[in-house]
Amino acid sequence: MKNSKAEPEVRADSAPINLAHLDRMTQGDRALAREVLRLFDFQAERLLAALALADNAKARVEAAHTLKGAARGVGAFAVARIAEDVEACAKDEVAFVSSLARLRARVVEARLAIPDLFGG
Repeated sequence: MKNSKAEPEVRADSAPINLAHLDRMTQGDRALAREVLRLFDFQAERLLAALALADNAKARVEAAHTLKGAARGVGAFAVARIAEDVEACAKDEVAFVSSLARLRARVVEARLAIPDLFGG
């Protein structure tokens, strides 16, 4: 399936946050971009914790779906793609655990990139 214009193809060397997308979403308002990223940072942390504690497929799907949407909104497309994988395998314990580990790594990468995006 091809990606839409709003979600460019993510390559291995892609940045954790697509700044061109974030700029479009915030209409070039740097203060708004900082606030949106701050909210994503907070939400991503909470949603990862919810996924780790989720004891049923419904809770896993809901948390992964919410994280996928938040990630797409800020341009964290690798996070969104893996959150979609987590969402799809919520019923398969082995696949879920593996996907969750990959998701955690990408979320950490995105969250660590946020302070550097606007010069610290």
